[in-house]
Amino acid sequence: MNERWDFDALKAGAWVTVLFAAPFLIAARLVADNNRHSGLTGPLILLAIAGFVLGAGVAAWRQRCRTPLSHGMVTSAGTFSIIQGAFVVINLIRGAEIRWLNIFFTLTVTMFAGMIGGLLGMNLLRRGLEPKR
Repeated sequence: MNERWDFDALKAGAWVTVLFAAPFLIAARLVADNNRHSGLTGPLILLAIAGFVLGAGVAAWRQRCRTPLSHGMVTSAGTFSIIQGAFVVINLIRGAEIRWLNIFFTLTVTMFAGMIGGLLGMNLLRRGLEPKR
């Protein structure tokens, strides 16, 4: 374990994020690409944000470096960057437009979700609820 980062906690949080946020992000992207006026895009994005909060909370709760907020935010931002990077590559291959401002805005929302997850994980630790390792 690094003194600053608990890579096992980051990995656990990233897996939870991939399982609970990525499917909704992919679905929201597919819906938005096929029908810009669909009412499903918003709820799908909210579910994805909840997945980022959950994954960040797992990383914050499992870390042993006493930096739950950092672990939560790095988990959500890192996972989002990997998922979004795949979307960018796909759009480049397809010749589709890449909306950089949308990506940046969504990254800030994702980092906020990571902060919320970090606070939730920190709250669990303060209450004495330790994860089983």
